[in-house]
Amino acid sequence: MTSSADSTITMFGAEWCGDCRRTKKQLDDLDVTYTYVDLEADPAAADVAKDISGRTNIPVVVYPDRSHHVEPSNADVEAKLRELNLLA
Repeated sequence: MTSSADSTITMFGAEWCGDCRRTKKQLDDLDVTYTYVDLEADPAAADVAKDISGRTNIPVVVYPDRSHHVEPSNADVEAKLRELNLLA
């Protein structure tokens, strides 16, 4: 996982998590490039997500400006993407 690109979005999630599936689908549908960190495949990454958010809830979506959302609504994600001019 790198943060060298100015437009890097990272999403920490798991397949069993309904909110994670919803947010992942939204990013896919909006054709937004992001890095997906599967917490089932990489359980140690859960500590990274917790360090970022201060919580154990997922998904955690980290934006290029280093802000983040925890369990965001679709409206929250879209508003942040628009704020960062990441939507076409």
